[in-house]
Amino acid sequence: MRPMDAILEDAERLFDFLADTKAPSQPADIILAMGGSDLRVADTAAQAFLEKRAEWLVCTGGFGKDTGGVLPEPESVLYAKRCVELGVPRERILIEDRSTNSGENFRFGKALLAERGIFPRTGIIASKPYMAKRAWATGTKQWPEVCWSVTCQKVGFREYLQHSGDPKLVLNLMVGDLQRLRIYAGTFQAPVEIPGPVWAVYERLAADGYRQFVLPNS
Repeated sequence: MRPMDAILEDAERLFDFLADTKAPSQPADIILAMGGSDLRVADTAAQAFLEKRAEWLVCTGGFGKDTGGVLPEPESVLYAKRCVELGVPRERILIEDRSTNSGENFRFGKALLAERGIFPRTGIIASKPYMAKRAWATGTKQWPEVCWSVTCQKVGFREYLQHSGDPKLVLNLMVGDLQRLRIYAGTFQAPVEIPGPVWAVYERLAADGYRQFVLPNS
């Protein structure tokens, strides 16, 4: 394995690429909070709901690849509780607690709203910083009727890692996310161009052992 300083430099490049996406500039019909292990996403979702005057906040997520057996309740339930604490009216929150991956976050969230006769045209995705690009790509493919933008915690890689609780898990998740941007392009996600130097970072980090969420034979 390479020196940790070299690994962290590459990880920061990957983080910056994955977090670079279109930020919201206009009010939106809905906020969709992407379930996951980082419960700070709930804070991001609540802030977006209150600032952008959305009609609904959809908290998504059951138990995913990094939360099964770890969280005491589904991701979306924990998110919703936190959003209420932060001032979001409980009656404006919808909970989708069955999804196990990002595609299901959108598909099941869409179905939950459709059951209530709600068909949004604009939406803001609240996500972890390094999930931003893949969240946009997934939402654009899985729920194309909505024009999506993404909001996330405004924080640099080193600070995010410091407060993550499990730096190794973050690096493993980022490597897995970049791989999925490539292999899911056009099927589960809208295509996103990955520059050669960024893919080289992925290959180096995977070779360093950060392969926990890398899909085999891809």
